Amino acid sequence: MLSLVKLETITPEVEEEVDVDVLEDEEKGLVLFNDEVNTFDFVIESLVQVCGHDAIQAEQCTIIIHFKGKCTVKNGSFEKLEPMCTALLDRGLSAEIH
Repeated sequence: MLSLVKLETITPEVEEEVDVDVLEDEEKGLVLFNDEVNTFDFVIESLVQVCGHDAIQAEQCTIIIHFKGKCTVKNGSFEKLEPMCTALLDRGLSAEIH
């Protein structure tokens, strides 16, 4: 038959303040800006191909860009957004990571 035995650990109570720098993976946003050159269809196609949007999401972003002048089309880490931003810029669109 097994019996339970309570073990007590004796530890000195020491309180110590420690400064710790934590690098947080700050979320960024990929912002696409309106221009007078590219068509709605081209912007929609670009958002689908580059950012992985479905057609409805890409169309909604394009409408917001047209009326508001810009729209955050994707959120994530800089490392995730940078290739997408470059691809949009390579297509002649105006984009930045904020």
